[in-house]
Order: sequence, then structure tokens, then C-alpha cells
Amino acid sequence: MNNNFKYPDTAAYKYVIDELDAKGVRLSDIAQITYGLQHKFLPDATIADYEAEVINVMHKRELLNNAMVALQLDKLATKGQLDEPLQSIVANDVGVFGVDETLASGIATLWGSIGITNYGYIDRTKPGIIGKLDNNGTSVNTFIDDLVGAIAAAVAGKMAHKYA
Repeated sequence: MNNNFKYPDTAAYKYVIDELDAKGVRLSDIAQITYGLQHKFLPDATIADYEAEVINVMHKRELLNNAMVALQLDKLATKGQLDEPLQSIVANDVGVFGVDETLASGIATLWGSIGITNYGYIDRTKPGIIGKLDNNGTSVNTFIDDLVGAIAAAVAGKMAHKYA
């Protein structure tokens, strides 16, 4: 263990942004989802406000850690590089697996009960880019759809606390 290791905040952020981008997810997509969820509660907040908060939330280490693990698992599963039976479970997004939701819930809870309840709603309704990711037949997206939903839910919680 290297006691001089410093957490690579910039590299972790860049990794997550680049991996989301490679899957066709823009931070503006996440802001749009959150705006759709919260506009009736925060009518004075603009889409630019939501976009700024997405960037802010994306710099939290707890979020980056969960996001890096989730994105890496999808990438490895797409390449068929997970051991069995995990490969088949992840590749088929088996409903009883739940680890994807567990990682996502860890992100949503960072901003309290508003994040949690919004994540549950997003996970059921799959708005915007999330629905496209969930039904993508070209790569494994078991984790990324939940990840994007959790980030949007976390932003919803942060916005609610900020503008309350």
C-alpha cells in the first residue's frame, strides 16, 4: 500500500465522463431528465441550473467510485470478460441480480430521501437516454442505465436542497 497515493480526482472524473460519452450519454441528457422530474417543484430553476449541478455532483468521489465500477463491469461484460456465471447474469441483466441497483442507490442516497425516491421513479419509468440505454442490443448496459438514473436522482436531491 502506497501511503503517498493521492486520490486521482481529475482522472476519475475524466474517466467517467469519457465512458459516458462513449455510450452516447451527455451531461446535458442527465440534466434534461432531472429538469423533467423537478420542474413542477422548482419552476424558477433553469436547464442551465440543472446542467451546472450535474457537473457539481459528478465531482463527488463517492459517485465517481460507484460510476467507475459500474462502467467497468459493463465494459468487461460487453467483451465477454467476466467469469461465469457472472458474465451470463450481467449480460442478460437478470432481474434478481440487483447489484446494478445497489451501486446506483449508493449514488442516489448521497442527497437524501429525495434522491432515493427519484431514483425509484426513474428506474421504473426509464426517461430520456435511460430508456435508450436499457433497450440497447449492441452492448451490455446493465449498470449504465441505473448509473445515469442515479446521477439524475442525486441532482434532483441536490437541487431540492439548494432551492428549498
